[in-house]
Amino acid sequence: MFKDDLLKDKRILVTGGGTGLGKEMATHFAKHGAQVYICGRRGNVLEDTANELKEKYGVDVKHEPLDIRSPQDVDDYIGRIFDEGPLDGLVNNAAGNFISPTKDLSSRGFDAIANIVFHGTFYVTHSVGKRWIEQKCKGSIISILATWVWTGSAYVVPSAMSKTGLDAMTKSLAVEWGPYGIRLNSIAPGPFPTEGAWARLSPKGDISEDTYKAIPLGRAGKMEELQNLATFLMADGCEYLTGQTIALDGAQYLSGGGTFSNLSELSDNDWSEIRDIIRKANNKDKKNRS
Repeated sequence: MFKDDLLKDKRILVTGGGTGLGKEMATHFAKHGAQVYICGRRGNVLEDTANELKEKYGVDVKHEPLDIRSPQDVDDYIGRIFDEGPLDGLVNNAAGNFISPTKDLSSRGFDAIANIVFHGTFYVTHSVGKRWIEQKCKGSIISILATWVWTGSAYVVPSAMSKTGLDAMTKSLAVEWGPYGIRLNSIAPGPFPTEGAWARLSPKGDISEDTYKAIPLGRAGKMEELQNLATFLMADGCEYLTGQTIALDGAQYLSGGGTFSNLSELSDNDWSEIRDIIRKANNKDKKNRS
């Protein structure tokens, strides 16, 4: 779809860029000539991804562990990047989520999601945006949201609330920062299966046939479809597009019902089993980080 050098000389930061959707987008940016920065909480994963992209595409991929929940750590990290030169693009991809009846949520469980998705994304956006304004640089920001910014979504209330707030941020800053040449858009993907996400968001850790039945196109998204949209939004040539959240879900949300509305049928025993699955997935991540 794109020329090989479409993003040549562009410097793009992808949060949560070591795995999942973040890695897929970073890969596509590197493939089209961008200098890529990736950050996340697992240094070993970031290093593996950076080495893989360098070897495959011969581009500069810089990586550094970062917990975006810490505003000072975020600002220090962005400052170090800008000391080398201004970014051209930012992808807010870092996130966290799990399914749970809201009545069973603890305040810590709520904060675990909101501190990453809501607060962390704002910290990164603010740190990059203020430097663009100070240095009179244009830039493009993409935030990865979800279709429940329009519909809400049962059983993932912390994420639904946080991502809806980021949808408001996208619209608000598109207006406030538009005069500086800064564009903000968001992508709301439907099901794009990744190992980490489905371990926490699917009752049995995989995709059920019911998920596909709720999608008019009858399938999950293909990674290249997400990559193509993200690259289009990051490239030059459509600078009049800003302040938009674009659904990429095969018309799933338009067909009615939230992504997890079918979970109302689960029993307390079912939820107990799901919590065990999520706990095992979290323990696996902790081992990988150690």
